[in-house]
Amino acid sequence: MTKTKLKPLFDNVIIKPLEAEEKTASGIILPENAKEKPQIGEIIAIGSGYVTQDGKTLPMVLKVGQKVLYKEWGGDRTKVEGIEYIIVKQPDVLAIVE
Repeated sequence: MTKTKLKPLFDNVIIKPLEAEEKTASGIILPENAKEKPQIGEIIAIGSGYVTQDGKTLPMVLKVGQKVLYKEWGGDRTKVEGIEYIIVKQPDVLAIVE
């Protein structure tokens, strides 16, 4: 598990994307520009939960350390100390990968 200095707020989740595959299933090595960015990553931090209009906080379903599938177009990418992270809202996480 990666430690970061980022602390997400509300229902935001910080994900460290998994590395792209370096070769195909048949063994062909892919150049850097041909690698597809994965939509699977590891949750490294979660916020406190969604705050409703009446001020109640709904708890987070996700947990630190889970591998998840997230929306391709969702979230904001950022780099901290040379490591890329994606910050998404909890509803933009589509599935837990087991």
